[in-house]
Amino acid sequence: MFDKLGDLASEHAELERALADFAVHADPEQARTLGKRYRELTPIVAAYREWQQLGDDEQAARELAHEDSSFAAEADQMAAGRAEVEERLRTLLVPKDPNDNRDTILEVKAGEGGEESALFAGDLLRMYQRYAERHGWKTEIIDSTLTGLGGVKDATIAVKAGRGGEGAWSRLKYEGGVHRVQRVPVTESQGRIHTSAAGVLVMPEADPVDVQVNDNDLRIDVYRSSGPGGQSVNTTDSAVRITHVPTGIVVSCQNEKSQLQNKESALRVLRARLLAQAEADADAKAAAERKAQVRTVDRSERVRTYNFPENRISDHRVGYKAYNLDQVIDGDLDAVIDALAAAELQEKLAEGA
Repeated sequence: MFDKLGDLASEHAELERALADFAVHADPEQARTLGKRYRELTPIVAAYREWQQLGDDEQAARELAHEDSSFAAEADQMAAGRAEVEERLRTLLVPKDPNDNRDTILEVKAGEGGEESALFAGDLLRMYQRYAERHGWKTEIIDSTLTGLGGVKDATIAVKAGRGGEGAWSRLKYEGGVHRVQRVPVTESQGRIHTSAAGVLVMPEADPVDVQVNDNDLRIDVYRSSGPGGQSVNTTDSAVRITHVPTGIVVSCQNEKSQLQNKESALRVLRARLLAQAEADADAKAAAERKAQVRTVDRSERVRTYNFPENRISDHRVGYKAYNLDQVIDGDLDAVIDALAAAELQEKLAEGA
């Protein structure tokens, strides 16, 4: 893993020289690409130089210790510091998810459990909206189908982290899968605990330049919106359903009042699905991860359980358990996601060992 550090340091120096050239900035796209790579390499190269310096200092202290034993303790301290920097370097060298800076399309679907499942799907949707608020991200409901009791049959939202830093995908990518709830439903008259489930599907949002959609590959149907809504609902053919004929992917949208807006929203979701499918087809590991999300919204294929009577949240992928479900469902998801991110990092480190 450390063999390539010298090459990365040389690349970093070359990028620094290039970015100091005014001619490079005449091409904003090239300057943006070089700047992004420079920022990626900077913490790695800084840690590498610190690692090298500590090695040189330790060696000098060992040599001096032959004449003065007091230098032996100093050499040991440098060796310990170098080991810490080495561990940090290992983490920095783990390949980054290329989609981490992207925004996210997130879908929530009710599964088994009838109205209670739809109510739980609504709880999950609000949980993600509040989580986004805590991080200063923007959310946009692209499409949703509500139930009479205020539950959600299905909903699609876009989550945007804005410019700079990591995107929403870097955190929300761990949420895909079947989420199970255990509680007494509002529809239960005898106080019995029921179990139901809802599915979450997460995709990095694709830019139009990432996925080219040929109009000839699309079948577009329009129809009247249904369900709770404003005056335009059920009065005009504003809802849009797009079928991507080559793949069979179907996307519908009815939340906006105009047919054109619904078409644009549906195309955003379609591009995200096509990007996710293309990446899955190109990479066997990505395919396995995608299949591990929602296949059938079944109670047995759970990634996480929300036990309301015990106020307990359990993530079954990493054995995470905490008794602050009330806070988690209110959007305080970071501890759960941190555990999943740490497990992924350890897996990648083990693969690179």
